[in-house]
Amino acid sequence: MRNRFEEFVACAVEINRCIQRIKDQEMQRFGLRSRHTMCLYFLGCHPEGLSVGALADLTKEDKAAVSRCLGQLAEKGLARSEDSGGKRAYRTRHFLTPEGQALAARMNEAIAQALQFGGSGLSDEAREAYYAAAEQILKNLKAYLVED
Repeated sequence: MRNRFEEFVACAVEINRCIQRIKDQEMQRFGLRSRHTMCLYFLGCHPEGLSVGALADLTKEDKAAVSRCLGQLAEKGLARSEDSGGKRAYRTRHFLTPEGQALAARMNEAIAQALQFGGSGLSDEAREAYYAAAEQILKNLKAYLVED
């Protein structure tokens, strides 16, 4: 008999490790670290710019980590922020520079290749079922945590 707990945890941990290693490997080619991946990705998806708070919500990271990441991207000329005009720094919108946009496009190609490879052998129906099941499990676990 299979132990669902062991299988679920082992699979989730191993998937996360693989994702981290892929981020490390791919971002290293660009002279960046894995922690920059999601900031670049979401800034690329939002050309209108994002505040640190909005980016923290999207990346599931804390504001301080996102702020540090944005500072590093700005130092490399990949991101910039609007003039704060006296607003709090966390409300200032951040954007990708043209260089950052080009990098995000290259990064998205690498993401597409990794997803294609990772999902090889799955039918479209199996892929949809997997994502639906994963989202339901996540929703259920979040609800369980709230009830605790």
